[in-house]
Amino acid sequence: MKVVISPDSFKGSVTSLEAAIAIEKGIKQALPNADTVLIPLADGGEGTMDSLIAATNGRKVKTSVRDPLGNSIEVEYGWLGDKKTCVIEMASSSGICLIPQEKLDPMKATSFGMGELIKKALDEGCRNFILALGGSSTNDGGIGMLQALGMKIMNNNGEPIGFGGKGLCDVSSINTSNLDPRIKDSRFLIASDVQNPVIGDYGATRVFGPQKGATPEMVEVLEKCMVKWTNLIEKQTGIRLHDTPGTGAAGGIGGAFLAFFPVEIKRGIDIVIEYSGFKQALINTDIVITGEGQIDFQTASGKTPMGVAQVAWEQEIPTFVLTGSIGEGIDILYQYGIQCVHSIVDGPMTLNEAMERASELLTQRAEQMMRTYITKKSDIKIIKQYN
Repeated sequence: MKVVISPDSFKGSVTSLEAAIAIEKGIKQALPNADTVLIPLADGGEGTMDSLIAATNGRKVKTSVRDPLGNSIEVEYGWLGDKKTCVIEMASSSGICLIPQEKLDPMKATSFGMGELIKKALDEGCRNFILALGGSSTNDGGIGMLQALGMKIMNNNGEPIGFGGKGLCDVSSINTSNLDPRIKDSRFLIASDVQNPVIGDYGATRVFGPQKGATPEMVEVLEKCMVKWTNLIEKQTGIRLHDTPGTGAAGGIGGAFLAFFPVEIKRGIDIVIEYSGFKQALINTDIVITGEGQIDFQTASGKTPMGVAQVAWEQEIPTFVLTGSIGEGIDILYQYGIQCVHSIVDGPMTLNEAMERASELLTQRAEQMMRTYITKKSDIKIIKQYN
């Protein structure tokens, strides 16, 4: 029996590779001779760079940029195995994971470090980019990123604006003449599963702002500033971002890329699957096992388990999902090739305990799931004798 194991990371607990290894261990305990293929995946958030580098035998480069609050931080970006393509995760320089919960503040958080990373890769000769936008802490419409790459964004006094949402609120004019000229000769592939527009009830600020520390009052202020920013972009470029799907990604940086860069936007999981060799690995495969920390109705929007199941279902291969937590609305997932969803939590325990024991729990549940599958697959009839 051939089993392809392709989980995402269980955030704060195990990486996608660690999860895959733990699942494989459980499968082997149930079926020692199983042919297992491990292809750890990601969907455009944290772990995307590692997945693509591992799949292509690439390498990482260390450098220093500004973090979301403007402090110097050491980060990494990747060169894929083709030695032509760079992959940059926004979370590494501008991620919500870089700020303590009590200090989250989209009025201050900047995307400047993301722009610095792009510039450093351009300096090293890269002209082909994959940009993973998941996990950002920002709501600045991408102004920080644009400033880092040379764009002049001024306030009413003709002075450069500051960082974060506060700077966004001060925008009065933009001058693109100094934007790094190498950008127009490059290709940018945006990895994002966000379809939200940049403004409105389903826009960047109202949907994601509260997760980044925005109070209700702050949300209203930032929404007005984002409208002002998108109006200015339309006036300057003729490009209307307001209700365009995907422009709300990473606090509106998706819109900035669409307006000023030669870009293509794809679901993050589709990009990772394309580079990972996942489709080729499905040849002669019996089942696929995937998973991530939580499964709910949002999984259908393009998270790793959904992307995996859709590709496997095209070849009529069933997909089984392992997860730490099962939320609302998972019924929709069964329409796309997912056969069943199993929680790895085997009894009452705290979240911290579940996260600490994730590898152990993944192994246990994978073994039990595989034993059940083998029994049904073999159509074994178990007859219980009663005295």
